[in-house]
Amino acid sequence: MMSIVLLLQAAAQAADQLPEFTAVTPPVEAQLNVIDLAVKGGWIMIVLLILSLLAAYIFIQRLLVIRRAGKEDQSFMNRIKDYIHDGKIESALTLCRNTNTPAARMIEKGITRLGRPMNDVLVAIENVGNLEIAKLEKGFPLIATTAAGAPMLGFLGTVTGMVRAFFDMANAGSNVDVTLLSSGIYEALVTTVGGLVVGIITLFAYNYLVSQVDNVVNKMEARTMEFMDLLNEPAN
Repeated sequence: MMSIVLLLQAAAQAADQLPEFTAVTPPVEAQLNVIDLAVKGGWIMIVLLILSLLAAYIFIQRLLVIRRAGKEDQSFMNRIKDYIHDGKIESALTLCRNTNTPAARMIEKGITRLGRPMNDVLVAIENVGNLEIAKLEKGFPLIATTAAGAPMLGFLGTVTGMVRAFFDMANAGSNVDVTLLSSGIYEALVTTVGGLVVGIITLFAYNYLVSQVDNVVNKMEARTMEFMDLLNEPAN
């Protein structure tokens, strides 16, 4: 019995002499939060947000208008041709007024100039066409400005952020903390990322709208040529 007690005491003493081990908690990886980064970008990010919202609104609104302008009634020009051949000028004008497309408004102007020299008719049609194209391209300058200006604003935010980061480092003196400098730099680079994202997306949107307008213009030119050929047809 005495020997068991001595063994237990020896084991306790040996346990006390062992070095203490503390549980090591693995460091938690920091994760990038888009919203937090955007907030740290400062007032430049607010400007980029406003520009992106305006560009998105104009893109959707213009896209709907352009697609509506590009829709055509395949029988429109055939009916115009029949009305003009039959001398039903008023019926042709009524059809143009009831057809809400740029090409119909161009043909309407041409019909109102019937009896004048062909060059005068063509000039009148082209003038209306230019006005219709200007209506379709309304708001395009803002989208183009956003596409070109957003990256520049992003660079501006980065430069000002870098100036602030180095200013903080200079004020820290000999107690420069790498964490302080690195955090200031990556926060400054957020505006560049935001500006590039807004600029790239807006540029693609702008070019897409331009291509859609070009399609409408091609249809307008085709209808104009068809109408002028109709007027140049020899009388039966």
